[in-house]
Amino acid sequence: MNRENREFWLLVGSQELYGAAVLETVARRAQEMAAYISASGCVPRRLVFKGVVRSDADAVRFCREASFDERCCGVVAWCHTFSPGKMWINGLSLLQKPYCHFATQYHREIPNDGIDMDFMNLNQAAHGDRELGYTEARLRLARKVIFGHWQDAEPLRALGRWMRAALGWAESRTLRVMRFGDNMREVAVTEGDKVETQRKLGWQVNTWAVGDLAEELRAVSDAETAALTEEYLDAYTLATEDRESVACQAREELAIRRMLDREGCTAFSDTFQDLHGLPQLPGLAAQHLMALGYGFGGEGDWKTAALLRVVGAMCEGMGGGSGFMEDYTYHLAGERSCVLGSHMLEVSPALAAGRPEIRTHPLGIGRNSSDPARLVFEGKPGPCTLTSLVDMGGRLRLIVQEAEAIRPILPMPNLPVARVMWRPLPDLAGGVPMWIMAGGSHHTVFSYDADAALLESWADMMDIEFVRIGRGTEPAALKKELMLGDLLWKLR
Repeated sequence: MNRENREFWLLVGSQELYGAAVLETVARRAQEMAAYISASGCVPRRLVFKGVVRSDADAVRFCREASFDERCCGVVAWCHTFSPGKMWINGLSLLQKPYCHFATQYHREIPNDGIDMDFMNLNQAAHGDRELGYTEARLRLARKVIFGHWQDAEPLRALGRWMRAALGWAESRTLRVMRFGDNMREVAVTEGDKVETQRKLGWQVNTWAVGDLAEELRAVSDAETAALTEEYLDAYTLATEDRESVACQAREELAIRRMLDREGCTAFSDTFQDLHGLPQLPGLAAQHLMALGYGFGGEGDWKTAALLRVVGAMCEGMGGGSGFMEDYTYHLAGERSCVLGSHMLEVSPALAAGRPEIRTHPLGIGRNSSDPARLVFEGKPGPCTLTSLVDMGGRLRLIVQEAEAIRPILPMPNLPVARVMWRPLPDLAGGVPMWIMAGGSHHTVFSYDADAALLESWADMMDIEFVRIGRGTEPAALKKELMLGDLLWKLR
């Protein structure tokens, strides 16, 4: 599931006017900058210096190569000297990758005794920024602008967040989702225009028959099933005597994974209303697949399945965890008020505060021949986000709710599923109505890693509407934002 070969390209603006010696200095410094940033620990992938843009031909060549090189996830531009904007027009018009303007300069402070006209000619980053910035604005170019010295942590962290969003963009362009069965009957929010979604986001969403999965299930050997069962027991605590159910989940996981990998899919959905030929609804199987990095959505929710895979790609290596989530019920108790989130079976162990337990319990929904095995655990405390992608008819809206996860305040000994509790921001009384006002789904991607700024950058790259609900969000302002958004997005 890793994409270790992905990288970002640094293009540096200058021009022939300054002569060969200056251009050699520009290239040498840009290479130094790229190496420093790559080794800084602030960025998820390396930044590769590709060359100095000295002419229209250079800009066209670099931007065309970036657009079609599968390793390149985005372009970072920096002007060391003044760089005439018209040189960039044809190249930037061809660029099909995320783009960031890094407004920085090589030196940190002005050298009082050393500044002369030679220094000024070489170090005109502020001059070059304005020229390139105007050109970008004139082209209506989607871009991120980051300012600060290239050796300072804050601008490098901002660059790292932009890179992570671009990794999500790259994942989206090749993402394929496998659906077993359709959406849960009569449910509205999990529906959506798959053609428009593929056009905007790149997601290919198609259906495979549950009967095909049942046939694949029969082809899984007992030895393979036993090996994966032992893997479960190494990772989780067995708290059931029903090992047959655990083995059943292992067999289902192996069958699902074979089909996903064979078709090049990295996300999937299923539904308890269509289990024809399957002995159980995938529970432990789906949870373990999410832990491996696959996206998942319950009840046929292909949008959340794909979004989880994208968030996973953006947050790879961060360590907090992300997973499929559903709002279940509220605890309305004054200052202790909060939301209980869970699902019938499928909450990712990436969210667990401790070592999950494998348990079997009756499900009470769907056609299960036996009690499905599932992982039961409590979620971790800490800052988090809940993200929903909804189809607004002709456009997509990404809604992000900032929240604070808490340790479950009740033991709930008879609740046989994983559980997470959180308090929405700005507070429960304000956060819930605003989420409903925005049209947020009951299914979300719950993440300890993906903050609102990262998700907004991804939405900007995908050219979709973004709505944030968090500390400082006021209902009246949000209502106005949604009304204006409806008007503006209809005009686009």
